[in-house]
Amino acid sequence: MASTVAGSIPNGQESVTETHILVVNDTQEILELFREILEEEGYKVSLYSYAFNDINEIVKLDPDLVILDLMIGGESVGWQLLQKMKMDRRTAKLPIVVCTAALRLMQEIEGHLRAKGVGVILKPFDIDELVQQVRDLLESDSDAVLHPVPEPAHSSTSGEAG
Repeated sequence: MASTVAGSIPNGQESVTETHILVVNDTQEILELFREILEEEGYKVSLYSYAFNDINEIVKLDPDLVILDLMIGGESVGWQLLQKMKMDRRTAKLPIVVCTAALRLMQEIEGHLRAKGVGVILKPFDIDELVQQVRDLLESDSDAVLHPVPEPAHSSTSGEAG
């Protein structure tokens, strides 16, 4: 799922490999804030003010990480999208940060989300905390790619289905 392209960081640093972050939130001001923060950190950012009904749309965008508001349009559409993404093999391992003002809900499910590798940022959020959470999830995802779990040994007979 990790897709990288050559790009440059807006603050004038040398060209780096660009990481693509998809942000889904129903508030335009919040989307623009995410764009400003994340582009300043050197990330390529795609913004969407609606939740995707079709996981194929997310697969086509091929993000390296998703920042997702759980409550979109006053409904738990983001929560439903999170569930779909975690149940679909193509997006199940995609790092996700949920960003929400639903403090009571997060108190109930934060441990479960973190156990599933989902980061949690509560609104209003601290910019440094957001940036660190994104970095941590991207680094843990790249560690998984760089250090895959060894496959079990198979018989040496070729052509058999495992």
